[in-house]
Amino acid sequence: MTAGHRITVEASDRHVRVEHGGQVLAESDRALVLRETGCPARYYIPPQDVRLDLLTPSATQTYCPFKGTASYWSLPDAADLVWAYPEPNPDVARIKDHLCFYETQAGRVA
Repeated sequence: MTAGHRITVEASDRHVRVEHGGQVLAESDRALVLRETGCPARYYIPPQDVRLDLLTPSATQTYCPFKGTASYWSLPDAADLVWAYPEPNPDVARIKDHLCFYETQAGRVA
């Protein structure tokens, strides 16, 4: 980490439910919450709790110097709605293969 930048990953005590267009995309009591300096808290959901059958892999990849390279998935009406880190940096290894949704496109994360 760089000076002033911090990331923590811990088990969430919240029930996390992600909906889009009235359809439940994910629901979990096993989500991890990632808190990063300058960013909103993000909930990373285990793949077993995500409707992967509704998502299509995207060609999009992004790189974060703190977390690694992210892969993305889309819905027909929401491009790159969800991402995951298949090989995260060691400091955030717990989020490996967990999926995270953009709240603004997913409707709500409750």
